[in-house]
Amino acid sequence: MVNAYKKFWNNLFDFSGTAKRAEYWWPVIINYIIGGLAVSIITNLMGHPIDDIYNWQDLSTNVVVQIVTLIVWVGTLSLKFRRLHDTDRSGWWVLIDLIPLIGTIWFFILMILPSKPNRWDGQRA
Repeated sequence: MVNAYKKFWNNLFDFSGTAKRAEYWWPVIINYIIGGLAVSIITNLMGHPIDDIYNWQDLSTNVVVQIVTLIVWVGTLSLKFRRLHDTDRSGWWVLIDLIPLIGTIWFFILMILPSKPNRWDGQRA
């Protein structure tokens, strides 16, 4: 679990290579938990939702949250690419998630498929 999460941060901008199922699912689960806790704590400390901006401190908090969200989003996108590579699919399959409901279900199925021999294994760090 810890190694998978470290690998997530070490390969933040790596859109090549592969990621095994555990290397995908642990960071996704951990990021959801940490994100939910962080938003809850920040909201309680501020006394209002993060998106409501009443002063400079709220603005700076909002900007930091947006930057962290962008970094985690890019890292998760690269992780999705690597997971798709591990199932011997192109990273472009990530676009199937844009199809409402059916695409989301299909993408979930792709993420739980076992690893296959693939052309990206040689690029693995």
